[in-house]
Amino acid sequence: MMEYSQIGNMLTLKEVARLLHVHPNTLRRWSDDGKIRTYRISSRGDRRFKQQDIAVFLAELNAGHGDRKTIIAGVE
Repeated sequence: MMEYSQIGNMLTLKEVARLLHVHPNTLRRWSDDGKIRTYRISSRGDRRFKQQDIAVFLAELNAGHGDRKTIIAGVE
C-alpha cells in the first residue's frame, strides 16, 4: 500500500477531470480502459493520479498519438 506522503502528492479524480475539461465519469472510463494511469487507494478504491502521468497523457495527445475526440468517443 502507498504511504500517506505519496498519496498527498497525487491528484484526485475531480481535480484531474477539471484540469482535462472532462466529466469525472469520462475519466473513470479512460482509467478503466487503461488510457490513463490511475492508482486505487483506501478500502473504497478511490482513484488518484500522479501529475507526471497526466503530463505524459497530455504530451501523447499533443504529439498526435491520440486525438482527443477519438479518445472521448472511446475509439482509438
